[in-house]
Amino acid sequence: MSQLSCAFVGLGAMGAPMARHLHARGLLRAVANRTHARAEALATELGVRAEREATGLADCDLVALCVPADADVLAWVEALAPVLNAGAVVVDHSTVAPDTARRAAAMLAERGIGFLDAPVSGGVEGARNGKLSVMVGGEAATLERARPALEAYAARITLLGPSGAGQATKAVNQVMVAGINQAVCEALALGEALGLDPERLLPTLGAGAAGNWFLEKRGATLLRNEFVPGFKCGHLLKDLHIVQGMARAAGIRAPVVEQALADYSELVLRGESDADTSALILLKRQGGAPDPG
Repeated sequence: MSQLSCAFVGLGAMGAPMARHLHARGLLRAVANRTHARAEALATELGVRAEREATGLADCDLVALCVPADADVLAWVEALAPVLNAGAVVVDHSTVAPDTARRAAAMLAERGIGFLDAPVSGGVEGARNGKLSVMVGGEAATLERARPALEAYAARITLLGPSGAGQATKAVNQVMVAGINQAVCEALALGEALGLDPERLLPTLGAGAAGNWFLEKRGATLLRNEFVPGFKCGHLLKDLHIVQGMARAAGIRAPVVEQALADYSELVLRGESDADTSALILLKRQGGAPDPG
């Protein structure tokens, strides 16, 4: 099979390093971004094309999307459907609803174009290091066509099922992320209040059963009030709204999701939308009601 010719759309904190990994493998032909100046800057750096419209990506075998919202995914898919050649593949790394993924897949299938919903986990660090976990929904044959591109930035690529299964898996992932954020921020706020030394506390916690990615990557910075994303509060809030709807439709109790929704809604209202999700500790430090005893 000839080498894939790829485009990457959406050059934010995750997308830009993912595009760079494609370039390092010699696979990247073009980039695009809502703010075109960002696309132009990266294109100049890497020696590829910066495109404003889907028509500029017509010569690509694979187009990867990493955009903010369901409407953005559907707009790009609608624009790409009449442009790409049959046999091309669109890979969506955004976090959207499973129904959105299924709609996108259906639109592209009418033109003989493959689609994978392939959200990722691993944070900005995983994107920069090329060590993301990619959760894929779609056809196995489509994944095999796209695999050389995904391998550029993935530590693990897993086909979870048909279209929508990748996004369903990401919803499960985000429940865990939200719950871990709650537990770590609450625990470290307690540690502060009890006067414990972070330089001793953090490695001690990390070496035991409480160790986790969020504690390792964000524990020290959140205690220093450094909330550079990372993963933005506003983005997690958007994801949690998707998860809430899915949990209700599935008929499960989801108190972790409800608490996280309330907390991240408050943070966004406070103007922390662009802060890292570890800014949750700002709420945990406020304390509860005094002990009546």
